[in-house]
Amino acid sequence: MRFTFAESMCDPKQLPPLAVEAERAGFHSFTVPESICYPRDSDSKYPYTADGNREFLEGKPFIEPFVLMASLGAVTQTLRFTTFVVKLPMRHPVITAKQAMSVAYMTDNRFGFGVGLSPWPDDFRAVEVPWEKRGKRMDEAIEIIRGLETGEFFEFHGEHYDIEAIKMCPAPTERIPILIGGHADVALRRAARVGDGWMHAGLGDGMPIEQAMARINELRAEYGREKEPFEFHIISMDAYTLDGVKRLEDMGVTDAIVGFRNAYEDDNTTLQQKIDGIQGFADRIISKA
Repeated sequence: MRFTFAESMCDPKQLPPLAVEAERAGFHSFTVPESICYPRDSDSKYPYTADGNREFLEGKPFIEPFVLMASLGAVTQTLRFTTFVVKLPMRHPVITAKQAMSVAYMTDNRFGFGVGLSPWPDDFRAVEVPWEKRGKRMDEAIEIIRGLETGEFFEFHGEHYDIEAIKMCPAPTERIPILIGGHADVALRRAARVGDGWMHAGLGDGMPIEQAMARINELRAEYGREKEPFEFHIISMDAYTLDGVKRLEDMGVTDAIVGFRNAYEDDNTTLQQKIDGIQGFADRIISKA
């Protein structure tokens, strides 16, 4: 079992020392969230709170993920950085490919590209990208990133993007793992069809983890991909006990995502308290798992 440390909506200056401590404690990965902006006027509901309230996000700091990963990569040596998740259909795939390839190259492939659809039309309006057909746009973007990351000439002619033959340098020395976020069946299908893994956001009212994983594995077999490596990144309370970790391993979970405070509440914890949480988890779980 590999462990991923999740921290967000805190003072961004805390993130570099936390990345260093997470690496020292034996964590494999560090999550990097994305939030482009906060709309003043919106009737959209946030999908990960019980009442759909989004106001807790106002004033919360989010560093652009590729900038943050470059910064954290410079102060670490082994820790992987996993976006959780970048809203891919809002971004032009050529620019995104360049950013992703650059981070992968500069961190010696310590990059997991978690991608998904935004739950808010507001995001798309802010960057003047249509909300409609965002799933198809995401599929085309993944195909374009896959083609460009080879470092060879690549062209694409699709419904949403028409790209002449171009190449990018430097290319990463390994394939960038693309991890698909989302809980709807279409997201599970996308993960099985084109993803290198699936990211679970911890939704209490969604499909049970075991059922979702079984569905993905069933679909991977249908697509002839059942023998390819695949990552399951899961948020679960089971990750906080050794017996629970064993249950997750038996289910086929590869990566457990853990954090030590409620990110939806104001952050009143000090940097030292966060470091203590990392070290305590390492002593209780990572060193014995």
